[in-house]
Amino acid sequence: MATASSPSPVAQQARKLYVEHLLRGLEPTIQAVREGVIQLSGQLADPKLAVQRQATASALHQNGGSWTQSIAASLREVLANDGRTTVVPIEVPVNSEGELDFDIVDDATVEHEILISRMALALVDLSSWEYNDLRSRINMLESREDLDNNDLFRPLVFARMVATAWRDAGLDSECWKAAQTPLHNEFAKLVESGFRAVNELLIQSNVMPEIDLRSMIRREFTANRTVKLNPVTGAPAVEPPPPGAMVNVGAYIPMTTSLSHLAEQAEKLIGRLTDLVYQHVPNFPAPHQPQPSQADALAAHLPLSASNIQQGLSRLMEELQQKQAAPASVTNAQESSPVAASEEEYIPSQQSLLDELQRRKRLLKQATTNPAERATIEIVALLFQSILTDERIPASVRVWFARLQMPVLRVAMAEPEFFAEMDHPARRLIDRMGGCVMGFDTGSRSVGELLQKEIKRIAQVVEAYPDTGRRVFQTVLTEFESFLEHYFKNENEASRGGVSLAQQIEQRETLTIQYTIELRKRLNEVPVQEGVRDFLFNVWADVLAMSALQSGKQGPDVKTMKRAAADLIWSASAKISREERGEVLRRLPTLLKTIREGMLIAGITADKQEAHIRTLNNLLAAAFTSKAAVIPHERLEALMNQLESIEELLPDSHDSDIDESIVLDLSGHESEELEVVGAGGSMPTPAMLAWAAELQVGGWFMLDYRDRNEAVQLAWHGMRKQLILFVSPRGRGVLFQRHRLAAFLQAGLLVPAEDEKLTVKATRDALKKLDGDPSRLLQ
Repeated sequence: MATASSPSPVAQQARKLYVEHLLRGLEPTIQAVREGVIQLSGQLADPKLAVQRQATASALHQNGGSWTQSIAASLREVLANDGRTTVVPIEVPVNSEGELDFDIVDDATVEHEILISRMALALVDLSSWEYNDLRSRINMLESREDLDNNDLFRPLVFARMVATAWRDAGLDSECWKAAQTPLHNEFAKLVESGFRAVNELLIQSNVMPEIDLRSMIRREFTANRTVKLNPVTGAPAVEPPPPGAMVNVGAYIPMTTSLSHLAEQAEKLIGRLTDLVYQHVPNFPAPHQPQPSQADALAAHLPLSASNIQQGLSRLMEELQQKQAAPASVTNAQESSPVAASEEEYIPSQQSLLDELQRRKRLLKQATTNPAERATIEIVALLFQSILTDERIPASVRVWFARLQMPVLRVAMAEPEFFAEMDHPARRLIDRMGGCVMGFDTGSRSVGELLQKEIKRIAQVVEAYPDTGRRVFQTVLTEFESFLEHYFKNENEASRGGVSLAQQIEQRETLTIQYTIELRKRLNEVPVQEGVRDFLFNVWADVLAMSALQSGKQGPDVKTMKRAAADLIWSASAKISREERGEVLRRLPTLLKTIREGMLIAGITADKQEAHIRTLNNLLAAAFTSKAAVIPHERLEALMNQLESIEELLPDSHDSDIDESIVLDLSGHESEELEVVGAGGSMPTPAMLAWAAELQVGGWFMLDYRDRNEAVQLAWHGMRKQLILFVSPRGRGVLFQRHRLAAFLQAGLLVPAEDEKLTVKATRDALKKLDGDPSRLLQ
């Protein structure tokens, strides 16, 4: 129930603008409806529908003026009534047993309400983004929970106004049904443009320029949160919830969050670190400056390149690295056994890793008198201290992160860019590995074992090539990306099934779109009934796609279905001779049998199959009385040949977009193992769309969907990242189209489990310590 609203001059101005917009666009919209009905009346259709369309066009010509005046009068009444209408929906009576009693309501009234509901859904379908934003802004202005039921901003209210005026103008429901397509389309355009105009006014009035729909999402944890200022960015930071509480994930990341925003914050953080170092450390080299010779470097007390590090310091780093690898030498000799129990005995504790880190730092600092090198040693040690104390990294993996300290120190000494570049391959490697393991299920060895082995291998490869600098990090980073793609597709039990299903969906949808486009091209200049066209584009293209997936594009099933399409086109074309009609009747049972088999291949339910068959029977019967042009025999033969060789015309799969204007609903692919997200979120900005395309495989997120708030991992993205699959630790797959994914990011329904990358967090922690005691850089 809505709360009492507070008068708002801005909201009143918004409602006035909306009504005025509807009034201005009313006559052009109704004229477009008339033209649409006239166009429909000229198309091929079964006789009954054709007669009804012609009658509707005539009725609109006679009564369209009254209809327009009636809607305009209702709008002016609303304008005088503060944007609200006095028209209310009917109340369906309830009998003594609590059941709906439709006998008391006459059939005409019920049918009228059904038509209104359908129109309201059509209005919402096109304008949902603008409507959701508008509703949020108006609710904020008027301090309400939601719009009143009779508020004109509600699409249902305007749909009722239009339908009631239609009935009052003497137009019946049969005329409405015949004109339904242009009615829905044209009025949806009018409403959507009105919402957009009002939103632009509200944005200009500084009313919620950025929409955050998380306030509309029910959360379990809302109390005991304290807000502090982030010591680095100055932004509000939320304290973690108490143990056991359900986390309001939306509170941790601002909606202003995007990939570019996070990168900008990280760059600022790195800038602060480098500024602090340059301020307190003499002769600290700037990024990209030419490396000096060994003699010049020693004379100027500058860091040395990897090949010119002082022999004493270099030997010490090598010795420390060898000693660090020693505990794993026993298990390295046991390659025949898995990493399981034998290696667990040698996993050092977090405290022992930290103690060893501090010991190595002291020894390295004692081995050099170069202040820049001492500062480098200190900063790298602080970074790894933060990484090794991150409780989200499992202990069995933490040891391999620790093994990267010496290789990273060598790179940092040789390449000052390590401190100044977020995209340095050493940083990116640590971030990618951290992003993948900070959510993995340590309680199940089958989930993490291969990933753990790969991280171990990477650490050992990097150790084996100490003098190759960033090249070795870039090489193993590329290898790690390839591993992740293979891992989630073939090895990870939680994601393997979901990835397979998602790939099948992508292949099917891509083929369906390709067949649809090619069918449209082939039938563009052929006089085929509209109903047959719709069946071929909306049903048979998918049948061809499924047949191609099951038996191959040149398989026997595909050839049979293509022949059925050609037979259907011929059978539904105008038949003027008795011989042709007899031939249609002779071939019809076989044709319908093949059509049923095709629909069964595509997974169409029995009731929908029957509906399609009835429609086709009506269309074929209409062909016997049609006066449309006959398809010339030569043109029909050419069309059949084109259908036979249609695969040769299909583009490569990687060149095809899963166009949402063609395939809007993937829900038919939903199963127990896979959920398809077809609704939800808010209108994404270009930044969110770009972010959705740049999310990386392996990253963990918190997803709020279907009354569940759970951790999911990005396991797969398809060609051009148009489909993206997330999986839960239990193996449930959630499939997004990219635009819908961006909408969930925009609304805060999908947020990264880590609000910043591992090395960024480590830099933040290091900066905090150095701000408190800069002298430790030179000690």
